[in-house]
Amino acid sequence: MIETLLSAVRRYADAHADATGIARTPIPGLMNVRQTAPTGLDYAISRPLVALVVQGTKHVTMGSQHFTFGAGDSLLITADVPTASQVLTASAGKPYYSLVLDLDLALIAELAVEMQAGPVAGGGPVRIEPTDAEVADAALRLMRLLERPASVPVLGSGLVREMHYWLLAGKHGPTIRRLGWPDGHVQRVAKAVAVLRSEFAKPVPVERLASVSGMSPSSFHQHFRAVTSLSPLQFQKQLRLIEARRLMLSEGRSASSAAYEVGYESVPQFTREYGRMFGMPPVRETSAARRLAQSA
Repeated sequence: MIETLLSAVRRYADAHADATGIARTPIPGLMNVRQTAPTGLDYAISRPLVALVVQGTKHVTMGSQHFTFGAGDSLLITADVPTASQVLTASAGKPYYSLVLDLDLALIAELAVEMQAGPVAGGGPVRIEPTDAEVADAALRLMRLLERPASVPVLGSGLVREMHYWLLAGKHGPTIRRLGWPDGHVQRVAKAVAVLRSEFAKPVPVERLASVSGMSPSSFHQHFRAVTSLSPLQFQKQLRLIEARRLMLSEGRSASSAAYEVGYESVPQFTREYGRMFGMPPVRETSAARRLAQSA
């Protein structure tokens, strides 16, 4: 089944991938990824999603945890967490391909009730498991649907629902189930994460985040770290640094301009923390990126 899914993903991605290797689809939340060479590290705040790798290998780092996975594996991310990802195995003759689907929390909650599946405790925000055959089959039928565009509005939502069902029923099910529990810790922490994402450039008191989550400050700290693997302060810092990196590499902003834009008051502090996260000072990284672009 994985080989058949590979053929469908390859056809669509080869025809629709943009310059960054992303092939978006008319089905909300569904896209394909195609890379024809190993990539550098890509830093992002990932939303809850599942990625089915059908060719090549990839490495993902979240905090101190490292995951390497390849064809036949599924990556599950169940919280808004900062990740660093890198395609390890890919070439022009044999690209890296994956199918990525954003997880619909409302749909998960609805299905969990219908399946009479209650919440479970434990489990980190990133998991790797072999792809279930039923999930791969639903993904294949979604890809085939794209070849008949007129059928997407009629059948697309039903197949997305079915894929969520098989994810809940399969190896990732116990972990995904926590996402849809309306008053669960994952959902409560998600409310605080939404505040941090929208207001990361200014101080956000922990007391406010705890209040938004409906928890005491001490309980909030405990559950925020359990869900995201970071403290609220660390999470906000990584949000700031990732956005500053984007401003410098994509928009050509200077290090000092980017630092102030994302809320830093001290450029030396920004430079130190940037170097710790990305492995080199901001000026050196942007200079290296410019040289690479000029040689390309």
